[in-house]
Amino acid sequence: MKHKVYWALKVLNFDPSMSAEKRKLQLLELEEMRQNAYESSKNYKERIKRYHNQKLLKREFYPGQHILQFNSIFRLFPGNLKSKWSGPFIVKEVKPHGVVELMDLDSKDTEKSWV
Repeated sequence: MKHKVYWALKVLNFDPSMSAEKRKLQLLELEEMRQNAYESSKNYKERIKRYHNQKLLKREFYPGQHILQFNSIFRLFPGNLKSKWSGPFIVKEVKPHGVVELMDLDSKDTEKSWV
């Protein structure tokens, strides 16, 4: 049995030490390809984020300003017509980190909204 295995290795020119070395090189190449793919994906995400952030408009609100509020949880119900905008509101107070206290013109109720 050993003779057949040795003969097969000899015929196929299959050296175990060389095959181990070749396998290590292949694993290193695979790791390098994974690293390149990771870096490429990271760069793509950063570029897309920069692009979308350029499109955002910075809004500044001042007390006494009249505004309409956009309803981002808008859903269409069959048969009902609903507006995506609610209001009008008056800006009562502008707080740090984008929080605005709004006062409803009709009911004089106040609510805090993150803008």
